[in-house]
Amino acid sequence: MIGNIPTRNASFWLAGFIALGLALVPAAQARQETQTPIDAAYDNASKAMVNGPADIKVLSQAELKLPEGFAYVPKAESIKLLEAMGNGIDNEVEGMIFPTTGEGQNWFIVVSFENSGYIKDDDAKEWDPADLLESIKAGTEEANKERVKMGIPEMEVRGWAEIPRYDVSTHQLVWSLKSVDKGAADESAAGVNYNTILLGREGKISMNLVADLQSLESLKPMANNMLSQLTFVPGKAYSDFNESTDRVAEYGLAALVAGAAAKKLGLLGVIGLFLVKFGKFILIGLVGVGAVLRSFFSGRKKADQ
Repeated sequence: MIGNIPTRNASFWLAGFIALGLALVPAAQARQETQTPIDAAYDNASKAMVNGPADIKVLSQAELKLPEGFAYVPKAESIKLLEAMGNGIDNEVEGMIFPTTGEGQNWFIVVSFENSGYIKDDDAKEWDPADLLESIKAGTEEANKERVKMGIPEMEVRGWAEIPRYDVSTHQLVWSLKSVDKGAADESAAGVNYNTILLGREGKISMNLVADLQSLESLKPMANNMLSQLTFVPGKAYSDFNESTDRVAEYGLAALVAGAAAKKLGLLGVIGLFLVKFGKFILIGLVGVGAVLRSFFSGRKKADQ
C-alpha cells in the first residue's frame, strides 16, 4: 500500500483522487483554471454520498448491497467529479464507490451501465488470452502514432494484471491490463483498471476499480466481493433473455475485452481518464500514478500534523 495514512472518511479519499487529477496538469495552471470547479465537484460529491450498509439502485436494472465501510456517490455528482478530474462526460456512469475506513485505501470504483443489448458469451469458450493481448498491444502501437502527433507520451501494454476469466454460471467477467509509459523500467508506478462486469438481459454493469499496480493484489478480494453484491432485478437478468424480442449486442465477450477500437487505434487512453468504445474501461495514472498518490497523501499527512 502507499504510505501510512491516518484513517479518514470518504470525503478525504475524494479529495485525494481530485488531487490526482490536478497532478496531471502543471500545478500553476491547476490552481488558476481548475481549482474552483474541482472544489465544487468535491463538495457536491461529499454531500450526496450514501454510506453503507445500504441498498443502491442501479437504474431500474440492478441492486448493489453496499457493505459497511464504503460510500456511494450518485450519478450526477460522480459525472461532475470525473469530469473535474479530467474525464469527458459519460452518461453511462451511474456512480462511484469509495472506502470510508482503513489506512492506505487509495482507490475508487466507477459503476457504469451500458445499454448494449444482450451480449452473447459463446466466444468465451474459445478465446485465447494471449491472442487478445497481442491484438491490444498491436492496436496500442498504432495509436502511439497519434500520441506522438499530439505531443503525448507513448503507451505500452506490458501484459495482463488479471487474465480475462468468465464464469458462465454467474455471467461475471473479470480482467485487467497493465499499462505504462513506453520504455518505462519501473512498473511499480503503473496505473491499472481492474474490470469486474456483470452481464444482464439488456446490457452490462461494470464496476471498474482504479488503483495503482502495487495495491492491486490486496484489493482484488474486495473488488470481487463487491461484484458479488450486485444482482439484476427479476426480468433484467441474463437468464431472462427472450430471443424473439430482445436486442442482441453487436459484439461478444472477446470484443468487449479487446475492443474493436483496440485493433485499429489501440487503447485510446492518453492522460487522466479516457473512455474506450466497447469495454468503456478507464485508464488512469499512466504517468506515475503511484508517485502522484504518494506525493499527495504524504503532503496531506504533514498538513494534518
